[in-house]
Amino acid sequence: MSLALLIGTKNRGKLVEIQSILSGLDLKLLPLTDFLQAPDVVEDGLTYRDNAIKKARTFAAWSGQLTLAEDSGLEVAALGGQPGVFTARFGGPGLNSYERCLYLLERLREVPDDQRQAAFRCVAVLMDPTGRMAVCEGQCAGVIGRDLRGEGGFGYDPLFLLPEYGCSLAELAAEEKDAISHRAQAIRAMIPALMALAQQGAWIPS
Repeated sequence: MSLALLIGTKNRGKLVEIQSILSGLDLKLLPLTDFLQAPDVVEDGLTYRDNAIKKARTFAAWSGQLTLAEDSGLEVAALGGQPGVFTARFGGPGLNSYERCLYLLERLREVPDDQRQAAFRCVAVLMDPTGRMAVCEGQCAGVIGRDLRGEGGFGYDPLFLLPEYGCSLAELAAEEKDAISHRAQAIRAMIPALMALAQQGAWIPS
């Protein structure tokens, strides 16, 4: 029998990526978006780890299912690591992803090209209803461009340039992004723990 795993996110862009990264494994993926009564979680933690643990714990306790949740963000060197845990709220409430990209471009308008380094970071947490958990992290380094490029991905992907690829994250094919992204690294690092649970019911210490 496949191991049931609740994917603890209401962000459809993240959900699609996680489903793709875990495809081919003997898992029964349960999207949180299929559960209309799922609780909302206020992401008020000081770190990605805090927020990811809070989401995983909330959804695992509510559903009674093994749950995978994550928190991630963009860190821009010229902004002292901002927006960080405030990535989804950068620029204030009510902005869409495109408007947040424009806000970031404006904040960096006077920053020269050789000082626009940035990184996406992700912390993934696997938790069961009893509170046992495993934690994995991933990071993807790049630079912030001067315009939006590409139609793929979501969020700040059109601004996040990968010098070694000569393109933005949004210009990569989905399978290429899933091979290198911060989220892919964190989720793939979780696979041994998932397989141990599926095969032996055993946890790998975090």
